[in-house]
Amino acid sequence: MDDARSTPPGGDGGAAPGAAAPAPPPQGWLDTLQSVLQELPGLVSDRVELFSLELVRAGRALAQILMLVVAAAVLAVTAWLALWAGITVALLEAGLHWAAALAAVLALNLVAALLALRRIRRLVPLLRLPRTRRHLTLSPGASVRHANEAAADERAAA
Repeated sequence: MDDARSTPPGGDGGAAPGAAAPAPPPQGWLDTLQSVLQELPGLVSDRVELFSLELVRAGRALAQILMLVVAAAVLAVTAWLALWAGITVALLEAGLHWAAALAAVLALNLVAALLALRRIRRLVPLLRLPRTRRHLTLSPGASVRHANEAAADERAAA
């Protein structure tokens, strides 16, 4: 009699205690939708957990990258200064007056800086993603004009 009371009706007596009976298969599309919605939090939580762990790892990697970039920049600037100091000393040893040697070094650095700024000005329009914007806002009959602008963008970037 005790056994009959502890076994749920319609269940088998060999099931492990505390084990849930399997849910009956869904009958219709509404039941299928409800079962998908019930399983959705479990599916999403695993992916969110993985995403959060990878964000932590990516944040640590980014911090290390930034520190290494700063260290490399300091070392590169130091090397650049040493190079130009050596060039200045070489010019002085060649008999050039110190003011002329410093003026030559200054002029060469300014020319290099101006060339870099000119190149930056040519590249800035590409930050606006011109081809993507044209592709997404293409109006009928404007394809020839856009093709010409794309060619102009390529020439400006070169």
